[in-house]
Amino acid sequence: MNREVKLAGHYVKRYWLWYVLGIVSLTAVDALVVYLPKITGQIVGGLEKNTVAMDQILRLLIRMVSIAALVALGRFGWRFFFFGASRSVERDLRNDLFGHLETLSMRYFNEHKTGDLMAHFTSDLQSIRQLLGMTIITAFDATVELILVLTNMITYVDWRLTLVALTPLLLIIIGDIFFGKAMHRRFMEKQEAFSALTDQTQESISGIRVIKAFVQERKELYAFAKASLRCKDKNLAVARLVSTVFPLLDLVIGVSMMLTLLYGGKLAIDGEIGLDQFVVFNTYLTMLVWPLIAVGEAVSSISQGLASLKRVRRIHDAKPDIVDEGDPAVTSLSGAIELDGLSFAYPGAEAHPALTDVSLRVAPGETLAIIGRTGAGKTTLVNLIERLWDTERRDMIRFDGRSIREIPLSVLHRDIAYVPQDNFLFSDTVARNIAFGVEQAGQEEVEEAAKQACVHDNILEFPEGYETLVGERGVTVSGGQKQRTSIARALLKDAPILILDDALSAVDTDTEEQILHNLRETRRGRTTIIIAHRVSTIQQADHIAVLEDGRLAEYGTHDELLALQGIYRGIYDKQQLEKQLREEGGELHD
Repeated sequence: MNREVKLAGHYVKRYWLWYVLGIVSLTAVDALVVYLPKITGQIVGGLEKNTVAMDQILRLLIRMVSIAALVALGRFGWRFFFFGASRSVERDLRNDLFGHLETLSMRYFNEHKTGDLMAHFTSDLQSIRQLLGMTIITAFDATVELILVLTNMITYVDWRLTLVALTPLLLIIIGDIFFGKAMHRRFMEKQEAFSALTDQTQESISGIRVIKAFVQERKELYAFAKASLRCKDKNLAVARLVSTVFPLLDLVIGVSMMLTLLYGGKLAIDGEIGLDQFVVFNTYLTMLVWPLIAVGEAVSSISQGLASLKRVRRIHDAKPDIVDEGDPAVTSLSGAIELDGLSFAYPGAEAHPALTDVSLRVAPGETLAIIGRTGAGKTTLVNLIERLWDTERRDMIRFDGRSIREIPLSVLHRDIAYVPQDNFLFSDTVARNIAFGVEQAGQEEVEEAAKQACVHDNILEFPEGYETLVGERGVTVSGGQKQRTSIARALLKDAPILILDDALSAVDTDTEEQILHNLRETRRGRTTIIIAHRVSTIQQADHIAVLEDGRLAEYGTHDELLALQGIYRGIYDKQQLEKQLREEGGELHD
């Protein structure tokens, strides 16, 4: 709990003045509210003893109205300061949390689902805002009002009557201890269920194409209903606890008021206290109900808020696997890449390495092609070059003769343009998607990059051209258009190193040839790494690496590899046969 409180305190300190002004306003309101019953007592006492005139009553009533106006002003004040501060804390915490997520490594996102993270940014932050806003108000207000009311009950009326009235109320304090523990546990379970439901919803909507294609609507509906039912059950568990506690709270308060009427009435009849004191005491007892109810509400909100803080702290405390150790003197890359005995295994799969003892060199301006069967380690290799994962040895990957860990991450990622297998487009215009990696890119530059990627003509056919909005993850454009738009984005970046991870798989051979020709023209003097499954894509490369089960099986030029009569020759012959059969099939169809 101390770590959660420390995390909350870090943000509360930023707005300490707002909280102080809120506390001052709230204290003033409580003092004025507690003073009001005394005016009522003066009027009742004066009327009982016939010692008060009408003009005095009017003056007292004017005083009451003035105090009520000040109370209204004070209540506006504490709402303004407390709620404003809590909203600001929520904003800062959300921004910092998102910024921290951006620093975390790929491993974290592989292990944590998107829906769960979204729940932290919505439901959990709302609970934290409630804790640092209304809950602080409730707890402080209840404490101040309780102290002031009890003080006046003892000093202005009678300590014995106060003791009788408070005896049943001690049960509330004891019950709150157990209530808080139970609420904390149940609220944690409720938030976990909400995270699961959010993740189920996000995944189903993102995969709606697959669901419809495989006619799995009923199955997904059942899975969603199951997650929804669990969420409902956990919410009801919280509601049942609250529904049990608060009626019992009312019962205890009712018993206290009954004892007050019995014993206080006896004291009034016996003349030990005056009628005005008896009236004032009952008013104070009524005022005491709010602090006692507020204690229960505060315990509930504190338990929920601390549970959410605990969940948020887990993200806040997560550390990135990839740490920037770069030398500030390194400001750019020339494009020279060297792999020296590169070996790598994913966490938890050490017995099955993804790469084993891969060594090769690429000079600045050269093109390296990588080919191999599915699962051979091609994408893993380029992910390591981008330093999305770290190797055990520092010097397995070198740029310009320096270890990859000596290159600042900002320089490494700036000087490498990457087109991944899973091409991702944002829900934005085509132009902004292409210009995503470049600040203040002009329209002419965007269009030139699109032309080099052979997607310009397609974009002009869109309803609004380059200003056409694409759907989430680019679902409103074809696979080939998405790939070529991603290539245009990488080309516009004009980085010293370009990596294409099977980025031409969804385009026809004629378009592929044109894109490759454009790459050779525009990328002269710059390093290019191409991963492909088609030999036609890579045969013009300076070097071709053939990976087999994570090892470098063959290495050389297109002609050298064909002469080896090995894996590469087998892939080439198979693809040539497939091409011949397609052509013959087309002629027969004609």
